[in-house]
Amino acid sequence: MTNIAFIGLGHMGNPMATRLLKAGFPVKVFDISDTAVQALVAKGAVAAKNRIEIAKDTDVVITMLQTGQQVREICIGENGLFKHLKKDALYIDSSSIDIVTTSELHNIAKQAGIHMLDAPVSGGVAAAEAGTLTLMVGGEESTFNKAKFILEKLGKKIVYAGIAGTGQAAKICNNLLLGISMIGVCEAFSLAEKLGLEAKKFFEISSNASGQCWSMTSYSPVPGLVEKVPSNNNYQPGFMAKMMLKDLRLAQHAAENAAANIPLGAEAAELYSLFVNKGFGELDFSAIIKMIAGS
Repeated sequence: MTNIAFIGLGHMGNPMATRLLKAGFPVKVFDISDTAVQALVAKGAVAAKNRIEIAKDTDVVITMLQTGQQVREICIGENGLFKHLKKDALYIDSSSIDIVTTSELHNIAKQAGIHMLDAPVSGGVAAAEAGTLTLMVGGEESTFNKAKFILEKLGKKIVYAGIAGTGQAAKICNNLLLGISMIGVCEAFSLAEKLGLEAKKFFEISSNASGQCWSMTSYSPVPGLVEKVPSNNNYQPGFMAKMMLKDLRLAQHAAENAAANIPLGAEAAELYSLFVNKGFGELDFSAIIKMIAGS
C-alpha cells in the first residue's frame, strides 16, 4: 500500500486529500491550522506533528500551499522534507508557484535521490471535490508514469506537460488567460445591462456566438445563469481573488524573465490588485464584476 502525506489543507487541499482517503490510501496530513487537520482526521487521516513525522515511512508527499516561499521552507533545510524522506520517495507539488523556485526544488530533490513532479491543478473547489480537476505535470516522464495512478484519483484530465517546471508554466499561462477572460466577460455583462439588454438574454446569445468562453458558460459571474458557480453563493470561492492576483503576478514575473509582452495580463493584474485592496480578496475571482459594474 502506498503511504501518502498531504501538506496544506485549505480550500483545495482538503477535498484533494479527501479524494485520496476515499480511494483507500493511508494519508497523513499536516497544516498550520489544527482545525483543518482535525477535519481530515475525522475522515480517516492521521495527523502529523512536524515535517520529520510527515516524512517517516512515507512513499509520496503532496503539497498544496499558497506561495513558493512556503513550499521552499517545507522542503529544504535541516528540518525540511528532502532531508528526511527516504530515497526514491515521490514529491508532488500541486501549489501554483514561480518557475524559479520550482526549478530549484527539482534540482535539490534530484540531489537528495527524491523524484519530484510539479503538478498544479485547475478547476477550483467543486472540481477538487468531484475529482475532476485538470492536472498539468512537469518532471521526468518516467516519474510521471509512476505517479499517474495517484494523480488519476485527483483529476479527470492528467496532462504531461514536459520537463521540470512546465507544469507551473502551463498553470501560469492558463490563469493569465482566465483572469483576462473573466474581466472581459464581466465588462460585457456590465455594458449589456447599461444598454438595456437583460443578462439572461445576453447569456443566451453570447454563449452560442463568437463570445462564448469558459468564463461565460461554465463560471458565469452573473448569478442564476449557470448551476453550481460561486456567483450563486454570494461569491464564496471557488478560487479567491487574491489567489488570482498572485497568479497574474507570477505571469508578469515569468514574462519579464522570458522577455515576453503581456499587456492585457498587466492590466488584469492592476484591476485585481485594486479589487483585492478594496477588501474583496477572500471572495471568488468572478466577484470582480461588482467592481466593474460599480455595485
